[in-house]
Amino acid sequence: MQEIFSGVSWAAVSVGAIVSFVVGWLWYSPKLFGVKWAEGVGVKLGDSSEMPKVAMISQALGLFLMSWFVAVTAASNHLLTVILATLAFTVMGYANGAFAQHSDYARKVNAGYWLVALVIMVICNGIF
Repeated sequence: MQEIFSGVSWAAVSVGAIVSFVVGWLWYSPKLFGVKWAEGVGVKLGDSSEMPKVAMISQALGLFLMSWFVAVTAASNHLLTVILATLAFTVMGYANGAFAQHSDYARKVNAGYWLVALVIMVICNGIF
């Protein structure tokens, strides 16, 4: 268990997860990619009071865990490992979207978000 706690910057983990969540909120909003993304996955965008709570909580938890993973690999000088893992899971998510018959645009928006979130988390680990 020590390898997942030793040398981890909890400030980087927290800030990376929070900033990535906020960027995701904007990323999937009507101001950026949300409208065309929603069409591509077959969902209807609602206002903030209609946000799916389970999805939002799961997203926040997933971002926290991803940010923690970035911090663990940064602390052990294995940052390329998390980059490779993120690329792998991004491609798997893209494939999953293809199986679910989401539009190419929606799959690219999702993939782009994961890569942007990774960059944010890596930068946070460089700062903190």
